Amino acid sequence: MPDSGRTNSLPLSEQLSKPLEDPGTFENIPKLRHIAEISPGQRVKDKVIIITGANSPKGIGRATAHQYANNGAKAVFICDYSDEYLEVHKRELNSLYPNVDIHPRKFDAADEPSVKQVVDEALKLYGRLDIFFANAGIATGQTINNVSAEEFMNTMRVNALSVFLATKHASKAMLVTNSSKPYPSGSIIGTASVAGIRSNAGSTDYSASKAAVVSIVQTAAFQLSGTGIRCNAICPGVIETGMTALMYDAARKRGTERKIGQLNPLRRGAQPDEVARVALFLGSDEASYVNGQAWAICGGLSAGHPFVPGKLA
Repeated sequence: MPDSGRTNSLPLSEQLSKPLEDPGTFENIPKLRHIAEISPGQRVKDKVIIITGANSPKGIGRATAHQYANNGAKAVFICDYSDEYLEVHKRELNSLYPNVDIHPRKFDAADEPSVKQVVDEALKLYGRLDIFFANAGIATGQTINNVSAEEFMNTMRVNALSVFLATKHASKAMLVTNSSKPYPSGSIIGTASVAGIRSNAGSTDYSASKAAVVSIVQTAAFQLSGTGIRCNAICPGVIETGMTALMYDAARKRGTERKIGQLNPLRRGAQPDEVARVALFLGSDEASYVNGQAWAICGGLSAGHPFVPGKLA
């Protein structure tokens, strides 16, 4: 039976028609690539924000810090277990957005005293916390018969426990009110994955941890009912980050980069900034009625069943 639903004869998008432009560098790390135009609004004006998993130059955390800073944040805490690039990111952000306070912090996002400390610091310095983007994560890439119990639990610790701790302590801080914030409110965002809502998109330990992230934010959304604190998860698909760098580098070396993302309807992978735009929206008051959701940012991959072009038999 012919597959009449396929539209291979349609014209290609701009992203598939020409390569992305070289964005240049800042202190020997690549600047962020943008698919959409720079956001014109001040969507998180005067908000105090914490981001974990913000060290990687190719990461979603770094890209989101830029979106928040560009959109009027009062302060952004950029946090990571590794601090190799945090000071570079601070200098870059300060050069672009001199009115935003940037605070690099090195700690383990799955260590409860450290999470509590950065939340308490935000309250002490600014009297409020508005957004916590729990973005720290790792992946083993191991199959179920190769991953050890210790590796499985470490993935759960970094990817899921970190979101639980962020939700626990951030929600307490977001309940704090004062003259500048007369009512409780806030946005907690956990980085899950399309692997957390669909099978065969990641290894067992990774997928389980990301499914846990979705469950944590959805449960918390109900437990915080009436407070104005919203809890959501973002579920990225194939994104060009430090985690996927080996795949992208190998594909470019073979000349097969165009095959990355071929199973989603947009037929491409994404840039971290494309995910950061969703984190910006969820953190802003524009998402005031978005709560307890798992937002897939996967080019449409999770909308259907994977289909590999070719003969059916």
